[in-house]
Amino acid sequence: MTQLIADRRDVDFVLHEQIGMAEHESFKEFNKKTIDLIVSEARNLAIKEILPTFKDGDEIGCKFENGKVMVPESFKRAWNIYCEGEWLAMCDDTEVGGQGMPKLVGCAALEYMLGANSAFMLYYGMTHGAAKLVEAFGNEEQKTLYMKKMFAGIWGGTMLLTEPEAGSDVGALTTTATKNPDGTYSIQGSKIFISGGEHDLCENIIHPVLARIEGAPKGTKGISLFLVPKYHVNNDGSLGDFNHVVCTGLEHKMGIRGNATASLSLGEKGKCIGTLLGKENKGMPEMFQMMNEARAFIGMQGFAVASASYMYALDYARNRVQGRHLLAGKDPLAKDVTIIQHPDVKRQLLNMKVYTEGMRSLIYYYGKCSDIVHTTKDEQLKVDTSALIEVLTPIVKGYVTDRALDVCSHGVQIYGGYGYIAEFPVEQLMRDSRICMIYEGTNGIQAMDLLGRKLSMDKGDSFKYFIAQMEKTIETAKEIDGLEALAKRVSHAVSRLSALALEIGQRARSEKVLNAYAFAHPFLEVAGDVTFAWMHLWRASIAAPKLAKKVGSLDKEAVAAKAVKNRDAAFYAGQIESARFFIHTLLPATYGKMDAILEGDSSVEDILDTSFGSK
Repeated sequence: MTQLIADRRDVDFVLHEQIGMAEHESFKEFNKKTIDLIVSEARNLAIKEILPTFKDGDEIGCKFENGKVMVPESFKRAWNIYCEGEWLAMCDDTEVGGQGMPKLVGCAALEYMLGANSAFMLYYGMTHGAAKLVEAFGNEEQKTLYMKKMFAGIWGGTMLLTEPEAGSDVGALTTTATKNPDGTYSIQGSKIFISGGEHDLCENIIHPVLARIEGAPKGTKGISLFLVPKYHVNNDGSLGDFNHVVCTGLEHKMGIRGNATASLSLGEKGKCIGTLLGKENKGMPEMFQMMNEARAFIGMQGFAVASASYMYALDYARNRVQGRHLLAGKDPLAKDVTIIQHPDVKRQLLNMKVYTEGMRSLIYYYGKCSDIVHTTKDEQLKVDTSALIEVLTPIVKGYVTDRALDVCSHGVQIYGGYGYIAEFPVEQLMRDSRICMIYEGTNGIQAMDLLGRKLSMDKGDSFKYFIAQMEKTIETAKEIDGLEALAKRVSHAVSRLSALALEIGQRARSEKVLNAYAFAHPFLEVAGDVTFAWMHLWRASIAAPKLAKKVGSLDKEAVAAKAVKNRDAAFYAGQIESARFFIHTLLPATYGKMDAILEGDSSVEDILDTSFGSK
């Protein structure tokens, strides 16, 4: 196999040729040579250390005994090597123990690691998210006690939100916090679906917990955030007594079995003590300040798994010999060919290719936007880019993970019957990808967020800025030989998206609000489709001039002759074919979705619950 997890040439293309680094003094040391070295090291770590844990996580899984959880042994070696390399805080400030790496570069590193074993990397994701909460809202004592050890991976972290009767409706939680004379709080309640809630990778686990202080308002306005360690931490940083955070069981899951999805009981069998993180009754806004990062991480997770599936399927199709070429007819001497030569297999591979490439471009672009917000001194650029991140977040989390499952399904299909059995990786990848559509806010919630909040942000100016970025790429592409027709098609799609956003946004603020939200997810799909068309046009606008320079023209026969011998020519030609396929073959279906949204059929509103079927 020539490639595992990700297409390195495409990774380099997006990093260096399409997106490029944000300009800032702190990033000067990250030249091309340094970035390539970082990506190579991440790739080596992923393939040599993390990928061998992939099957162990699924087949051995996590073991639960007497309130303790044991991860597969192979996870421990990989975790130690991962933490020794200081990868957990690779993009964080050096003041907190990080490496100060641009998030754009971190995207490339994280793609390889997540693609190697997403269940393993969830321990990183939860720990890093919890550490960022301490960094953002912790007092000096909390930061001193917890933060650096969490960023170093010595201690783990989680997020305790969900309860049996409080899933998406977090405001319905019943976990209580009672203030003690010393200023701490006694926490009591139960939490479920806690990723990495209990395990033996780290000596301590720090739990940010949402709970309601006695007497606080009902709903989300009365929720506070608390830091609750598994073991008390003494003033000198040493571990104290057990804090009565008890694991009562693990979920038996469809996928990501190597990650311990735990049910936790707090304070049921002894005092569980927490300290207030941030301000009273501000738990939800504090948690949601970190939600963009968490949702982007899930988008990255779905993408990385999809990319791994594509790499496996591509290699299999290039080597699996089955059936004669369609043009061989009844020639008795015709030999069987590799399945990549069959049109339907090529169609499926091209579907996988264009979606993984679109995901990579969008997610890396999102990473660069984060770098700009973090470093720029241009206040207007910071405001505009922050708004762009807000608009892109539901697309990165929702649309990407929807399409990731589709990509993984194609991977299984290309393997045929072998894809459905456990001996081959695409079956597990498909199961592992399914959760991404559910957690950190289901994709239905992402759609509601796009419609209900993001379209109307800053009186619509945030969405207009998003549209303007696409229009810039279109104007550039119009001036490039061979791309005029593609640019015209994408321009039409962007114009229709802009008009549709205005119409459905107005509908959401009218008496037809239920109708608008019945079409929220189709609107998310439409926005995602057009965003990917933008990404592919952008890619083609980089590739076309370089291909023309290498070949002398974009003539089909000349390109084909050159691409046989020149890998760069083949790659750039592939970028143009990706754009053509997405814009000519997949994007037209988007217009049907747009028409349906505009028509606004009321079937979803009108159907009675009894009409779905008998009880």
